Amino acid sequence: MTLCTTIDSPLGELLLVGEKSATANGGTALASLSLRGRKGGATVQDGWSEDAEAFTEIAAQLRSYFDGKRTRFDVELLVTGSDFQRQVWNALETIPYGKTLSYGDIATQIGAPRAAVRAVGTAIGANPLLVVRPCHRVIGADGSLTGYAGGLERKRQLLTHEGVLQAA
Repeated sequence: MTLCTTIDSPLGELLLVGEKSATANGGTALASLSLRGRKGGATVQDGWSEDAEAFTEIAAQLRSYFDGKRTRFDVELLVTGSDFQRQVWNALETIPYGKTLSYGDIATQIGAPRAAVRAVGTAIGANPLLVVRPCHRVIGADGSLTGYAGGLERKRQLLTHEGVLQAA
């Protein structure tokens, strides 16, 4: 059964979607974390069950991140995507808090040719787990902020929060 809830954040309302975990802890495996109403983001579907309690731990970790007390997330993720997308997304999860990599760096990290940068960008753009899987930490080779499903202003906000950029 697909579960969902929304939480407020400095970025706006976040929509959390997941399923009851099959692990012994019985928590919720997170399938999607998106900005509610963003183009390409998850939208609540018929048959989904609103269950804020199922996301208590995930919501607490997000609040702690936004409060500046957490730099990593420890949540079970529901594995989706193609093999290539999963390679790219796994690479995203290795980018430390407060650091950035370029799209080319990600291509190199997964063993893809430099010519695959556009495919890497497409895979990053399809990341269903904003913030938790830190696609906001990927920037252009020239250091420019490029592409973010939540919009460049939110990418700037996250990178400022993590100390990569100076507050305006």
